[in-house]
Amino acid sequence: MPNTPAQVNCGMAVVCPNKKAGDKEAELVCRIFDAVGSSVILEEKYMNAATALHGSSPAYIYMLIDAMANSGVKYGIPKDIALTLVAKAVEGSAKMVSETKIHPAKLCDNVCSPGGTTIEAVNVLEACGFKSSVQQAIDACVEKAEEMSV
Repeated sequence: MPNTPAQVNCGMAVVCPNKKAGDKEAELVCRIFDAVGSSVILEEKYMNAATALHGSSPAYIYMLIDAMANSGVKYGIPKDIALTLVAKAVEGSAKMVSETKIHPAKLCDNVCSPGGTTIEAVNVLEACGFKSSVQQAIDACVEKAEEMSV
């Protein structure tokens, strides 16, 4: 199951071989998906959660990008430039997590200067239940996937 960023060679696919597929077949399928991004092998029991984490999540990120860019427009930045600023921030942030292997909470701490602007924004996101909202959305996605797979 690949996700839509495969269209720009940055997809993520979860491969779940059945009992008839051996390591050789699973490796071949992964190589095929790796041509448009990356792949991982995961047991079937995790597939619904994987759907919520990688298959559906581009929609969550697009919503975040749009909301942030709209805030830039509110302050006079042209929409195309606001979208570029936010998209590059998302791209770079994702790359930091992937390549440095530093925990995202630590990376967030590294951006937050004491008494600064970022910590002020982070405090508002926390007060508004940002993490909880994201986790509830993922829970809803997993539950729906489980309903559909019955």
